[in-house]
Amino acid sequence: MTFPDLLFRRRDPGSDGRGLLRLGYYVFAFALLVRLIALVRLTSSPSLLPTGGDMHFYDDWARQIVHGRFTDHFAFYGLPLYAYLLAFLYRIFGYSPFVPGFLQACLDAGTAMLLFKIAVRVFRDDEEPIRNHAKAIGLLAAAGWTLFVPAQAYSIILMPTAWLVFVFWLLVWQIVDQERAPTPLRCLGYGALIGITATGIATILFIVPLVLASLLLKPPPNSVTRSPWLARGVSIALLFLGLGAGTSPCWAHNYFVARDPVFLSAHGGINLWLGNNPEATGYPHFPGLHAGQAGMLKDSIDLAEAAAGKNLKRSEVSAYWSTKARAFISNNPGAWLKLIGRKLENFWNAFEYDDLSVIASLRQQGVLFPGPHFGIVAALAFPGLFFGLRRFPASRWIAAAILLHLIAILPVFVTERYRLAAVPGLILFAAFGLHCFWENCSLGRYRSPAIYLGLLAIASVFVSLPRPDPSLWATEEYNSGRQALDSNNLPLAELHLQRAYSYVPDNPETNFALGNLRLSQGDRAGAKSFYRATLKMEGKHKGALSNLGVLALEERQWQAAINLFQASVQSDPADAKSHYLLARAELESGNAAAALPEIEIALRLSPDQPEFRALLEAIERVPQPTPTPSTYPEPPASR
Repeated sequence: MTFPDLLFRRRDPGSDGRGLLRLGYYVFAFALLVRLIALVRLTSSPSLLPTGGDMHFYDDWARQIVHGRFTDHFAFYGLPLYAYLLAFLYRIFGYSPFVPGFLQACLDAGTAMLLFKIAVRVFRDDEEPIRNHAKAIGLLAAAGWTLFVPAQAYSIILMPTAWLVFVFWLLVWQIVDQERAPTPLRCLGYGALIGITATGIATILFIVPLVLASLLLKPPPNSVTRSPWLARGVSIALLFLGLGAGTSPCWAHNYFVARDPVFLSAHGGINLWLGNNPEATGYPHFPGLHAGQAGMLKDSIDLAEAAAGKNLKRSEVSAYWSTKARAFISNNPGAWLKLIGRKLENFWNAFEYDDLSVIASLRQQGVLFPGPHFGIVAALAFPGLFFGLRRFPASRWIAAAILLHLIAILPVFVTERYRLAAVPGLILFAAFGLHCFWENCSLGRYRSPAIYLGLLAIASVFVSLPRPDPSLWATEEYNSGRQALDSNNLPLAELHLQRAYSYVPDNPETNFALGNLRLSQGDRAGAKSFYRATLKMEGKHKGALSNLGVLALEERQWQAAINLFQASVQSDPADAKSHYLLARAELESGNAAAALPEIEIALRLSPDQPEFRALLEAIERVPQPTPTPSTYPEPPASR
């Protein structure tokens, strides 16, 4: 059975079922074609290979797995499913982001097909004309998702977002497609699917209440001959049994390999703190931490261990940050409620906080097709919700799914990829509202269109509320500039980083990126100026200390280089490169004895670096001073 056959199995024989199946093929083929064109364009762009951020985090983790490092014997500090999936694909097909992108393109085409199927099931009555109208709504929703710009971007890059969206709406379709409660065996399968997906993105767990609601509110299955409540109890037990089995790769590793009581991943504590702290904005804001998942997770461990004064288990690190978050909530209930309100505004706002800046970057490179963004979809969805919930009760399952995903991200923060899983439901209501507006206008019924336009005007104002914080506008410019710098597009990097600097001139990361840009342009004086400015804002900025040290080393200012590298080592004692550079500076200054322990530390931290081994050999070749013989007699041996 093919994939469209599975999604479009015919409930009733006849031409209508065959027509739905054909439309399903067409929807899937159109969406897949659009995704594959974007993927092919991506392969010829500088953004194909990840150079930083969360994409690099997953890619680097997958490479470590391919090279045999299956575990570090600590509890997972980051959900592992996507990294292990990438490693599996790299092992079979070789290192290429194209294969994961192709699989995600197929899944995203499947999401478009699910929207068509959900619309046909939900927005139809028993009358044939209404059934045709439901097909039109489904086609409009599928086309809207196919051209939705953030969905285009996140379906082809190395991120697990497309997997979450597909599984989430596959489960919603299963619920709306069945008039009766799911059977116990289906509940076991649903639980396993949710559990496996949760090892990649934990927010899928918030679909569980929707499954439970379908068990409790719908009539029992026809196969139930005993007590309906007993059957429901068995189904609920099997649902959670499936959840336990699906999540077992995480908790079994953490409990039995790492000996640490962590259910999925220990990074939940830092995520809770980032979303609930005195400086939180409702968007990603990392007070005292580096942006990017790898750097942020490492910083969170270092800061927790520094506060405790000892090495901590990952569960203890998580407890440290979650305790801080709960303390903020309990001590500042008013500020926390305002923060929750801000997150709600952020969720519905047209402002596109793309923390990876892939959307803007891929648009500039001509990878993505033109299409709608979140603000348009959200504004059109509000009047569709108003009319749809009243006219079609089954659409309440879609609204509940949107609400549950909103609740899932409120404890943390709002980004474009975090709210993406709610967009298919909003597109369904937007398509329904547009179709109703057109239908009523064509029939001369102007009361409903007038209400529709009024609701649309209110929704447009709400989603368009301005976001005046300059740091929000600087984020996309900074990320785009950094990506351009990584790809050696210096003029584009200059454009974006200068814009980011104009928004937030006192941001250390922006100043550091401008220093790197000046260095790439050959302007050493300008680079030093920006690095020093970075250190004024963040005295222990390892990158600025290290780069200034390298410049001093090249200028043969040995003592200045030693001082800078020593500060860099103090900032991050586990960084092998800092110890290596300090050893180089000590050797160049003529102090081979001080260089030796530093290069030994570097080799202990990273034994596979050939330049580290070469420096050790150079240090060992330096003649050691012969000790001066003592003129005093040897003391007598103790008896």
